[in-house]
Amino acid sequence: MKRALFLAATLPVLLLAGCMVGPNYKRPAAIVAPAFKEAPPASSGASDGWAPGDPQDAKLKGDWWTMFDDPQLNALEPQVDTANQTLKAAEANFRAARAAIGYSRSYEAPTIGVGPSIGTVRDSANQPYFPAGNANNGSGDFILPVDLNYEIDLWGRIRRGVTAAREQAQASDADLENARLSLHAELALDYFGLRTTDAQIKLLDDTVKAYKQALQLTEDLYEGGAAPKSDVAQAQTQLDQALVERTDLGVQRAQYEHAIAVLIGKPPAELTLPPDPLDLNSPALPRIPGMLPATLLERRPDIAGDERRMASANEEIGIAEAAYYPTLSLSASAGFQGTSALNWFNWPSRFWAVGPTFSETLFDAGRRRSTKEMTEAEYDATVANYRQTVLTAFQQVEDNLAALRVLSTEAQQQHAATASAEQSLSLFETRYEGGVDTYLQVVTWQTAVLNNERNDIDIMQRRLDASVLLIKALGGGWDSTQLPRL
Repeated sequence: MKRALFLAATLPVLLLAGCMVGPNYKRPAAIVAPAFKEAPPASSGASDGWAPGDPQDAKLKGDWWTMFDDPQLNALEPQVDTANQTLKAAEANFRAARAAIGYSRSYEAPTIGVGPSIGTVRDSANQPYFPAGNANNGSGDFILPVDLNYEIDLWGRIRRGVTAAREQAQASDADLENARLSLHAELALDYFGLRTTDAQIKLLDDTVKAYKQALQLTEDLYEGGAAPKSDVAQAQTQLDQALVERTDLGVQRAQYEHAIAVLIGKPPAELTLPPDPLDLNSPALPRIPGMLPATLLERRPDIAGDERRMASANEEIGIAEAAYYPTLSLSASAGFQGTSALNWFNWPSRFWAVGPTFSETLFDAGRRRSTKEMTEAEYDATVANYRQTVLTAFQQVEDNLAALRVLSTEAQQQHAATASAEQSLSLFETRYEGGVDTYLQVVTWQTAVLNNERNDIDIMQRRLDASVLLIKALGGGWDSTQLPRL
């Protein structure tokens, strides 16, 4: 009979402990197109930089930079993971978020504390309303209590808190991976910027040599009476301008090198990269595996981070709603209490007390309603942020697909323009040496050739940058299955 009564009394508590109030989380739909607007380039050459999405295609890997087949880049990129301070800060934030799970989970267990105390007291015989006959020389009190307090999670407030902390930790891990992806991409962009600057420097070095030869020619013609002094002045001006442009590139190269040093966790003074001009004929853009827009939702760490924050915000609504319901706590205290050290731990000195506490807020002037409205508004904000992140991701993919497509055509046009300018320069140099044209025509086409050759290099850098940014926009080989199961 006693066992039946005990079960009857505890069964409602056990049933209530399994209840959870508030909305269950369901990922809101994102705005997704069935396919990207930008189709892959029409030709199938390896330099196109994009392949149609196909389940048979190889997927992006975490070490995506190896697709560029550059040994120096392959040596620099891994140093980001081990030495970059921004990445270390993001990793520390993740560890803090993971520790918060344990903090929230601690409320699922009772809190047990001990507070021994020793004290003496003597009541004054002259205090108001105190019977003088009760006055004594004082008494001692030796107490060793062990207190227990346990909140029974009737409505899921504690469980939702644990879930919210877990989802926040997963969001922090996604932020870490997004920071890692961004830093690796930034290093690749700076590295290709450095190499194209080296190519610009090499071009201007070669140009300076050509201009010096042209200056020598005009001086010889002037001394022979076949050319005016103005031709020498024009040749000298052209050479000086090229020297200025060559010198100015030194600032740009130094800044790229310094940026690379900081990204790999080194002071700029400790990193020196030898010149390595980008060869326009050798770099082949990597063939990047494509994917469908819906797949992008699982491949971008920033999207995954916002989705996890959205799930955490949903739990906060349930926590706010649980405040409308009563709470049930179980408290207990036991220990020893004596009048002196001699009888402190005697068996008759034992004491204990145990009992539940049932509480409910009857009036709070709308505090709980306002709290719930705030959590609902914050959830709506996370939904909007999630959808905006998805739209931004699609925009970034489309932008870089368009850049690769347009720049592929522009590169071909620029090659033709450069060849035409070089042919024109050769023609006018011959005509000038034959006395048919003035040196102004030579200067004009020297400038045109230099500008076109520099445009060739700039377009190649933009194509490399677009490839890196497309890989970043596609998630860099990351997948939502890599989120930790905390």
